[in-house]
Amino acid sequence: MSSKTDGRLTPSQRLGRGLKYSAVGPVDVTRGTVGLSWQGAQSAAGGLRRRLEKSRLTKELVDAQDTIAQELAAAQEVLANLPQVIADARKPKRRRRPLVLAAVGAVVLAGGAVAFSIVRRSMQPDPSPLPPSVDVAPKP
Repeated sequence: MSSKTDGRLTPSQRLGRGLKYSAVGPVDVTRGTVGLSWQGAQSAAGGLRRRLEKSRLTKELVDAQDTIAQELAAAQEVLANLPQVIADARKPKRRRRPLVLAAVGAVVLAGGAVAFSIVRRSMQPDPSPLPPSVDVAPKP
């Protein structure tokens, strides 16, 4: 029954019980001391692990800040050049000569007139080959 109780004791309880009872004292004192030493070592290792992680995170933060600073500098440079880019975009482009546009307009107008006359002639009936049934010239 004592083995079940021993399994459930924490090292500090075991040390306290070992000091309390003289019969099993040396064994419990030894087990309690070893247990407390083990817990202390684990706690120290955990603290070192946390400090190491914190230093890694700090380094990553510094690297991220450097990257952000570089990107910010590049964005500021682009913004500084923006007025010149806008001015270059607004420069008047070379326009076509008005004479060329007038010539193209005249060609389109002439083509439309030819198409109109062809369509109008096709709408008129063909003259009949038969002679007229009524005199064309009236007699007085």
